[in-house]
Parts: sequence; structure tokens; C-alpha cells
Amino acid sequence: MDTSLREINVQRLSSIDVSKDNLYYLHYKSYHYDLFESIEKYAKGNLLDIGCGNKPYEKKISKVVSKYVGCDIVQSNLNKVDVICSADAIPLDDNSFDTIISTQTIEHVGNYQGLVDEAFRILKPGGYFILSGPFNWQLHEEPYDFFRFSKHGFKLILEKSGFELIDLKENGGMWSVAGQYLLMNITNDHTGRKRSVRFFFKVFKFFKGVNLINRFFSYLDNTDYNNINTINYVVIARK
Repeated sequence: MDTSLREINVQRLSSIDVSKDNLYYLHYKSYHYDLFESIEKYAKGNLLDIGCGNKPYEKKISKVVSKYVGCDIVQSNLNKVDVICSADAIPLDDNSFDTIISTQTIEHVGNYQGLVDEAFRILKPGGYFILSGPFNWQLHEEPYDFFRFSKHGFKLILEKSGFELIDLKENGGMWSVAGQYLLMNITNDHTGRKRSVRFFFKVFKFFKGVNLINRFFSYLDNTDYNNINTINYVVIARK
């Protein structure tokens, strides 16, 4: 049982509009492309979203499914959670959903195998599980940031629960990783950074530095793509 405590009404992603001025553009550009393509191709019928937060992809999902239910360990700040529960102990019947999705949640679940086991239990035979999580990312939602998974790690935990791996997509290549880390390092505003560094970022931001770096590293990723290093994965599995 995942007994990790979480803050009620936690702030979560609520919009999918990400421009080149956004600090996380290099992440969301490829991640959203692969996620939305997977939703359109595999999502159907009754869908359960494990770790739904504010349901930022609700409009996309609702177009292709007949029912959308979201569960999370706490209520989100927009009150979008339908079932409040732990990801490894979901009070829903066996074989009751056609599709299950879990985006950017598994790294926060202490019992990550329990999450995958629950998805397998609740999913109908032949149903699809759309799962995503980071490979390269800074600490976030601390202290509840526990794991990072390689493509081999995702394959291992999915097959351990009984899933058949259908597709695995890396979100961004090595240049996106480099650009994203550069931006996060420049803009990190942790207490203790020198005033000169904070001033530099203000100047950097004023002169559209984020936009320029996003454009440059996006161009490098498009022209010299290499998936030996990636930011994130979107994985499709079937029961």
C-alpha cells in the first residue's frame, strides 16, 4: 500500500498550451505529440486516468472515449479527481475499463509495480494501457519524487504484471535533453543563488533567451536526432 502523504488541493498542470517562450517547451513538444497520437489511436470506451490531477488532457480524451474517470491520491486544486485513492489500491472492479492512462505519475508512486498491477487488474482483456514517465528530469513535487525509468525498465515492470508491450516512444533526443537541462540550470531559482545570477536570468528572460534556446535546440534535435538520451517516454501496453 502506497501510504505517502500528499497536500490537498495541490497545483497541477491544467493547460496544454505550451509556446516556445515556455521553459518546458522542449519537453512538452515531443511528449504531447506522442501522447496525443497514442490517445487518438488506442483510447476507447470507458477510460480510467490514474494520477489524473487537473485532467489537463480531458478535451483530447473525451473526444475518443465514452466515459472518463480520474483517480488520484488527493483532490486537485480544480477539484477534478473523481476517485481519491492510492495508485496501488484502486477501489474499482476487475476488468471494468477499456483503456487506462497514467501520465507523469509513476515516478511519484512508492509502490510503482502496484500501480501497474492495478492497471492490469482493472483493464478488460484486450484493453490498452497508455503510460508515461520521465527519464531525464529535475527533482519535482519533493519529497515525493522517487524514480526514473529507462525504456528497459518500463518493459520490465509492464511484462512483470502480464502486459504485452505494443509501442514505446522516446520524447525528444539528446539535443532536447541538453537544451532542457541548460534552461532548467539557468532559471533554477533556489534560495542561495547569487544576486548576480538572478539578475542575469532577468536579463536573459527580457531578451527572449528561453525562446532562442528552445528554437536552437529544437532545430538541432530535428537535424541531428539521436535517441541514446531522451527526456521522457510514452509507452503502450495491451492486456
